[in-house]
Amino acid sequence: MKPVILIVDDHPDIVEFLKEVLEDDYILLTASNGQIALDILKREIINIIVSDVMMPIMDGFELCKEIKKDYELSHIPVILLTAKNTLQSKIDGIEFGADAYIEKPFFPKHLKAQIANLINSRFKIKEFFANSPLIHIKSLTYTKIDDLFIENLNNYITENLDNFDLDVNHLANACFMSRPTLYRKIKSLTDLTPKQLINITRLKKSAQLLLEGKKISEISTNLGFGSQSYFTQSFFKQFNMTPTDFIKSKKNEK
Repeated sequence: MKPVILIVDDHPDIVEFLKEVLEDDYILLTASNGQIALDILKREIINIIVSDVMMPIMDGFELCKEIKKDYELSHIPVILLTAKNTLQSKIDGIEFGADAYIEKPFFPKHLKAQIANLINSRFKIKEFFANSPLIHIKSLTYTKIDDLFIENLNNYITENLDNFDLDVNHLANACFMSRPTLYRKIKSLTDLTPKQLINITRLKKSAQLLLEGKKISEISTNLGFGSQSYFTQSFFKQFNMTPTDFIKSKKNEK
């Protein structure tokens, strides 16, 4: 599926121009001010926000500030578009947590390059996390709020790996979030569903135990894989190597 961009601007002609520039590569949603944008963000999975600064009700700076301090939304990158070219306006954008700041008038290629760079860099990090047995989930965070969320979530999953009924309901209760909100947050941060994240956490824990010398039979039983063959199959499917090959590769690195 194409990444989803939320365009926030109160000028219909600018919105139409941005649609023409971006519609071939992205799914586009629109809002005419920051408050409407926040309402959309509470119910949709958004990959990136492109917002004007000068708007009624809630401007782009305030929108960016609200997003970056919100436990549920802080992971979403924000690009601010503005006709202000003063140094103070640029400082304001940075202080409010904007991921990029583009002055008007701008070249469409410049905007598209900024969007692609933010999306692609995060996609590569997510892919690296999912495919690497020992890479910690905190590699996916970009803000202190996200760091805290991920740390709490990972600690809870790790501490409850022996609960083979662990599911999104348990995670939502532990994070004090509704199921839909938690799903959107995890999906946006990791490109994984909560169920997939639990499974990858089990597999990454198994990789640590393998390096500690634990037997495959012991790991498969204690972490709920049921059998050695299923554990080996799951490990290979996720990391493209068997547990035995993983152990050999780490021994060869020494």
